[in-house]
Amino acid sequence: MTTAPRASDTYRRLLAYVRPHWVRFGYAVLGMVGFALTDTAFAALLQPMLDGGFAQKDQTAVWFVPVAIIVLFIVRGAAGYASTYYMAWVGWAVIKQLRSEVFNKYLTLPTSFYDEASSGELISRITFNSQKVANAASTSLTVFVRDTLTSIGLLALMFWHSWQLSLCFLIIGPIIGLIVGRVSKQFRKASRNIQNSMGDVSHVIQEAIDGSRVVKIFGGQDNEIERFELVNESNRRFNMRETKIRALNVPLIQLLVAIALAIIVYVASGPMLGDDSLSPGQFMSFIGAMLLLFAPMRRLTTLNSQIQQGIAAGESLFSTLDLESEIDTGTEVITHPVSSIEYQGVTMAYRPDKPAVLNGVSISIRSGETIALVGESGSGKTSLISLLPRMYEFDSGSISINGTPIQDYTLASLRDTISYVSQDVVLFNDTIMNNIAYGTGDSVSQETVEAACVAAHAHDFILGLDKGYETLVGENGIMLSGGQRQRVAIARALLKNAPILILDEATSALDNESERKVQQGLDTLMQGRTTLVVAHRLSTIENADRIIVMKEGKVVEQGSHSELIAKNAHYSKLHQLQFS
Repeated sequence: MTTAPRASDTYRRLLAYVRPHWVRFGYAVLGMVGFALTDTAFAALLQPMLDGGFAQKDQTAVWFVPVAIIVLFIVRGAAGYASTYYMAWVGWAVIKQLRSEVFNKYLTLPTSFYDEASSGELISRITFNSQKVANAASTSLTVFVRDTLTSIGLLALMFWHSWQLSLCFLIIGPIIGLIVGRVSKQFRKASRNIQNSMGDVSHVIQEAIDGSRVVKIFGGQDNEIERFELVNESNRRFNMRETKIRALNVPLIQLLVAIALAIIVYVASGPMLGDDSLSPGQFMSFIGAMLLLFAPMRRLTTLNSQIQQGIAAGESLFSTLDLESEIDTGTEVITHPVSSIEYQGVTMAYRPDKPAVLNGVSISIRSGETIALVGESGSGKTSLISLLPRMYEFDSGSISINGTPIQDYTLASLRDTISYVSQDVVLFNDTIMNNIAYGTGDSVSQETVEAACVAAHAHDFILGLDKGYETLVGENGIMLSGGQRQRVAIARALLKNAPILILDEATSALDNESERKVQQGLDTLMQGRTTLVVAHRLSTIENADRIIVMKEGKVVEQGSHSELIAKNAHYSKLHQLQFS
């Protein structure tokens, strides 16, 4: 079992993100030093103001103190601006870097990770958690450095005036430390619960939005409201628990400080100090320093909750960054053309505790051949084709292209050789032009894209749209019909011009007219390519060079359409069921 990282290790890792910005962080620290000194200087001015200005009517003090106050607050304003601005700059730089690293990590994680992950939680992790981490690594540092320096300066002034009274005040220090230590674990636990519940909230919201049509048709509004109420209430409870801890922490510490103040006033007012008694100006300067000390001490005590939130969020982010990316140890590059694809005794299970979905599958595919995979749902068709671009890793056996195991090729080279069109077309909320040219960068011309669309039988309907190729398709292509989305996907695959083509149920969700147009585009796309087709509609694969019938993760028969019909076995029964 993996042990959780120590809070100190996590926080040091957070601070490492601040280190590259040390120059601006240094400016911020200088601002904090200046800001801290002004508090001490203001408390010190109380002595000459009272003893010299009010008591002795010293003209030097009468002029010096007002001018010094103005100068102090000019310095304080400039120092406060510098510390706030530069630390905010560092904080947002940390947020940007963390979000980039986590987003980049998401793009390299294996497909199996997304099979079990909640998209809402992943989104919350990169938005909500990264900001909590930045607060702990930058904003909290501002409070810590500035208020610590302020506290040191004010304490030094208090000791300068009376070390006896200062010791009375410092008696509460160890008690405050014990309280802060006790609540640290509670803060961190509460923060973890809040972050997890935020992921649940995001997940329920996203599912309700993505499935809005299903919710409306099946009258699931009450069910979604109930689901959201549960996670929303859970999030509220966790936030209130953290608020309760914080709310009890602050007044308790303030009470201890007030007790110390009462003791100091009593000691200073009585005969206990003897010859070391203070002048009115010195006493007011001491009390002023102590009163000014309350605010930074209060912030330092509440700072702990922010740091614990950041540590909890950091543990979540770093656990993601520490996940193992897709294995990409290959060094070879596939040279075109592709002459052969070989599956030899391939066995695969999605998880060790689950049954195998492929059991010793062996298939030999020649260059330019169209292979159709058919069988009942759960027979292993989609799993088999998912192994070729290494979306998943198989457990035993081998898969090779041109006689070389696919693990020996770089992932970029392997996937560059494969085009993919599925039933669930993924389109981005961008223009049709950019969706078709996706992944090609700026190297493709408008004429080349249009030529691909003509071949995919998509050009005419695109020109009929208001903005043609510059039309925004909406989230996941919602502005287009199913047949239009499929033809855009075919044009994208044509533009890639890869030698291997995978078609996964590419026409199963279309009406007859849309299927006819899409099939025309697919026929063009398949020309001269080695094609693997997964199909439920057997009418679409009757012209395949070879049909492979799968059942329970095994190949049970293969041959051409006419050969398999003549055998009157598995394929023939599937055909009869579909056309009866």
